[in-house]
Amino acid sequence: MSAEGIFSTEKEVRQLRAIIRRELKNYLKRPLFWLGLALMVWGIAGDLKPYLDIRYVLSEEEPGRGLPESVHDGEVSEGYVPSDEEERRGYWEKAVEKSLAGEPGMGKKEAKEVIEELRGMDVPAACAYLEEAYGYCGAIYLYEDVAYHKGTPEEINTYLDGRLKEHRFSYYFSRKFADFAGLYLGFFASVLLAFIFFQDTRKSTYELLHTKPVSAGSYVAGKAAGGFFVCLAALFFLTAVFWALACIRTRGNGFEIWLLDFLKADAFYILPNMLMIVGVYGLIALLFKNPLPAVPFLFLYIVYSNMGSQGAEGYGYYGRPLAIMVRFPGPFFDTSPPPFVVLNQCFLLAASAAVLLASAMLWKRRRC
Repeated sequence: MSAEGIFSTEKEVRQLRAIIRRELKNYLKRPLFWLGLALMVWGIAGDLKPYLDIRYVLSEEEPGRGLPESVHDGEVSEGYVPSDEEERRGYWEKAVEKSLAGEPGMGKKEAKEVIEELRGMDVPAACAYLEEAYGYCGAIYLYEDVAYHKGTPEEINTYLDGRLKEHRFSYYFSRKFADFAGLYLGFFASVLLAFIFFQDTRKSTYELLHTKPVSAGSYVAGKAAGGFFVCLAALFFLTAVFWALACIRTRGNGFEIWLLDFLKADAFYILPNMLMIVGVYGLIALLFKNPLPAVPFLFLYIVYSNMGSQGAEGYGYYGRPLAIMVRFPGPFFDTSPPPFVVLNQCFLLAASAAVLLASAMLWKRRRC
């Protein structure tokens, strides 16, 4: 649908385009924009560096030197691979035995005898037995802590082969990029967009604008689109930088790096969030006739979006309703979006439209 189909007159369309151009120029000439962009590149590069170090391991290398034998979440870049059930049970029994040996009245010999008693029981039953017979309550947590173990070069290379047959390397990397880029862009927008209505909400300017023949739809849509397009420009710049960096750093590894994977992650996991941030900023700025109250509100909104919760698999990150962040915690090849992320992103789009409509109605009402 063209702009002429949304706004009633050609004059309103011209007003909209003029406002967008003005906003883009205002943002791009601010040193804060370029400083924020540089800081985002620096921060995201530091967070993504371990994933750019992923590669096939030579047979004579010793990955994971000096690190624990098993961990809860392990990255293949550090030399960790998922443990199968038999391996995990073995690491768990060693951890339980070591822990029991440190209990009062329990030595190494007694701890080994307890482990022998657990043979034949599955892990939940063994944990229940340890708690009932010996008052030992932490066994189930030890089982969670041995999900990954240090792999041999053969294990690591086999693991990489298996995961890269499922999806391209850029499929996994683009999700991690969306994770950190979305977080940094959220804070970036929360600071930069304070200027979205700052000049217009000064008393003299605010009153003057209400005397101008600018429609509420053109004004609010133009201001919001200007802020959104600036965030979009920053996101595309970051995408281009880290797509190119992934191509360069993984050259010779045989990994597939597709720009399309990055663009899909941007469109689905980041852009709806940016639109919601812009909409909330505009509404609060018009409501209080000052954009500054939106800054602490959006910081709290970001904190809310990043909060964990109790789920079926215990405490973790499962996403929250209308969250403006989509995070991908966990190891590189085991990332998965939070539950109901499709519904949440659709709700964000609908909520953004409602917020922008409310902003236009508020602007129109105050000029009457």
